[in-house]
Amino acid sequence: MTEPNGVGACFGEPRAPFLVARPVRDARFSVTRLQCRLNGSPGRLVSLPADDAYFLMFYFDDAAHCDVLPDGSSGEVRRYRQGSICLVDLAQGARVRLVSDLDSLGFRLPRALFREVAGYSNAPTLTGLRCRRGEIDEVMLNLARALLPLFAADGGDADPVLRHIAIAICAHLLHAYPQRPTTSGESALSVWQEKAAKDFMIDHWNEDFPSAAAAAAAGVPQGDFIAEFQAVAGGTPRQWLMRYRIGRAKRYLVAGDGTLADIARRCGFADEERFAEAFRAVAGVSPSAWRARWLQ
Repeated sequence: MTEPNGVGACFGEPRAPFLVARPVRDARFSVTRLQCRLNGSPGRLVSLPADDAYFLMFYFDDAAHCDVLPDGSSGEVRRYRQGSICLVDLAQGARVRLVSDLDSLGFRLPRALFREVAGYSNAPTLTGLRCRRGEIDEVMLNLARALLPLFAADGGDADPVLRHIAIAICAHLLHAYPQRPTTSGESALSVWQEKAAKDFMIDHWNEDFPSAAAAAAAGVPQGDFIAEFQAVAGGTPRQWLMRYRIGRAKRYLVAGDGTLADIARRCGFADEERFAEAFRAVAGVSPSAWRARWLQ
């Protein structure tokens, strides 16, 4: 669709194409193709109204924006990487200022939709989703790519496909980003500290570096870092980095980009044997089996 829509208007793009479906019963899933060009302007204010919903952004390219605080001042400019997501609760609305061009998908996801999907599938019941800022998400990368052809589809089978993808997105978010209960006295990283630590590890993803360096990037004492990271990420920094490395390896394997030894070296493994062992531990199959499955 290209008629005026609310999300596009909030981003200064009222004619941005969008798709709408009711995947289960009454609640609506909507996704807008956002391609904002600043054309040399210093920034663009985006204001999303308060809503009983979540807003999810998926970035096809690197972008930068900052939060706009209640007093109208701007927070720190943050980088959002290609292939990452930003997930926010719209209970109080949200305001940001774009300071770069934006190539993304923007999803409006009502809480009622998550309740319907949880009842329809084996996804957990919604108690709340964790705010995510710049989280690399390989599953969303694949689902976002699957959505793109639907914007060009002229009716036909687009709606059934959209419904299936919408359910898959909601189920993934329910499984991947549920609110984590906190124990009394438990200390955890803030969302920005978590992002800073992960950004540092991504910048050095195929290198050996001490945990103290990632702790310093997050501004957390080394002695507290691992436990506080695990409290928010569900695994240690080493475990998170290994999953990221294997995710990068999967992309190289699917692209047919080099031999297994080449990919092992590019992903920071000492040799092909250690790469295969780590890959099997994360993916459940060997690298060669993974490549064969995707190239069939």
